[in-house]
Amino acid sequence: MQNEITRKQKAYNLFKEGYNCCQSVVLAFEDILPLDRKHLLGVSCGFGGGFGRTRNLCGAVSAYAIVMGLYLSHSDDPKHAKADMYKILQDMVAKFKERNGSDNCGELLKEVKNLTAGYMPQERDEEYYKMRPCIKFVLDSVEIISEAIEELS
Repeated sequence: MQNEITRKQKAYNLFKEGYNCCQSVVLAFEDILPLDRKHLLGVSCGFGGGFGRTRNLCGAVSAYAIVMGLYLSHSDDPKHAKADMYKILQDMVAKFKERNGSDNCGELLKEVKNLTAGYMPQERDEEYYKMRPCIKFVLDSVEIISEAIEELS
């Protein structure tokens, strides 16, 4: 399994290549997930921009459910499986909120000037990366997921 620093570097590079927050986090864990890159990109694509660019739950946080859901194998008892997963995810989200104050994309980006609305992603250039705190959220999320997986091992 890759170490956390390697995963963080991979997530950073993916985000700089233009992948959304969720995709960048999910693909940082592709070596331990049961889906190939194409399917991981597809399942995580709609979670960017706070779910479909609606500025709701941060895409880097949404990645927790994708990564942990694919990583963990659960019993056939849906009640137990859900309770176990919800506990893990709530603990992870609490850590993210403790570090960043919120898990809401719109709140996390409230200080960003010229934040565009609608469904069209903003052009990514050096100014975009300077103004956006998103890379911090991506890196925090990789760290939080790595810690959760380590705790479960």
